[in-house]
Amino acid sequence: MTLNLHRADFTTATNMTNAINGLLGAGTARALDAESVEVMAPRMPDQRVSFLSVLENIEIEQGESAARVIVNSRTGTVVIGQMVRVSPAAVTHGGMVVRIEENPEANQPNPFAGGQAMVVPDTQIDVEQQGDARMFKFEAGVSLDTLVEAVNKVGAAPSDLVAILEALKQAGALKAQLMII
Repeated sequence: MTLNLHRADFTTATNMTNAINGLLGAGTARALDAESVEVMAPRMPDQRVSFLSVLENIEIEQGESAARVIVNSRTGTVVIGQMVRVSPAAVTHGGMVVRIEENPEANQPNPFAGGQAMVVPDTQIDVEQQGDARMFKFEAGVSLDTLVEAVNKVGAAPSDLVAILEALKQAGALKAQLMII
């Protein structure tokens, strides 16, 4: 029989295959693609219900969800997944200016500490509303929810936020799938 995942994901399909094979023996299951896992079921139809009962109770660790921003343009609702990131960019919308800048810094350990030198990103976001002149700065590690919070602080309407998200996506700075419903 073939089991289909509700949301296709290679990691989840692999985890599912490994969990089934770990419980029921090697070769019982194999992942066909990101959505389908083929399982060797009992030949006797009266044994299949109890077999499926065992399968549905196996704990499976899901893969990381895709980075998505979902916007309901009718209601102005914006839902942001945890994996969403924004690259350095600058956006001007109406009287609002949004700047995202990244300045990598070298982090050099003490010579006798035995550590390794690393490049650490130093990301800064500035949001400026013309006329009101409010500006916000943020520390390193910016995510989209930080940007949304800044845009909301200057009193932008949901339609302004949607326009900014679309512009960031077109510029390649929004590291996520933008879905407008």
